[in-house]
Amino acid sequence: MLIELLELFFIFFKIGLFTFGGGYAMIPLIRSEVVDAGYLTITQVDQFIGIAESTPGPFAINIATFVGYNSFGVWGSVFATLAVTLPSFIIIILIAIFSAKILKSKPVIFALSWINPLTLGLILSAGVSVMLTAIFGSFDGLIHFAADYIGLAIFGIILLISLIFKKINPIILIIISGVLGFIMYSVM
Repeated sequence: MLIELLELFFIFFKIGLFTFGGGYAMIPLIRSEVVDAGYLTITQVDQFIGIAESTPGPFAINIATFVGYNSFGVWGSVFATLAVTLPSFIIIILIAIFSAKILKSKPVIFALSWINPLTLGLILSAGVSVMLTAIFGSFDGLIHFAADYIGLAIFGIILLISLIFKKINPIILIIISGVLGFIMYSVM
């Protein structure tokens, strides 16, 4: 079991190391790494994303904790959570030590100028893939859809409510989504 825990650790260490822009920018890498490793299906990843977003705390830590726990129990959650946070901790320590020189170097300035647009692309990609999964039931990157009209109806109703009441509280949207999902799935 230690080898499997170390594999999980390496996956989330890599996710934490190579993702800039916060938790939403991690979604494409999380989807690919976790699904490729066989820990979750794409549908499960999307469900975990919803749960991680709905619970208090940083998204990246929540998703790592949930995936780790789902895969290997408490030890899995400890390894995955430590792994996703460790790269940031190491980088911040190094920046604190060498901050004056690092932040003024031309390669770092150039790299940082590209991080924002790349992060926006990652977040848009994640949003589109989660939206397609919500609408069509499953999305595996090859545009294979299993039509899920209940998901489409829920998405449409939430979108309509959001458009009518532009500044609706996200907590209210979560509650409405849960109630609509419960009603629609229990009726159908």
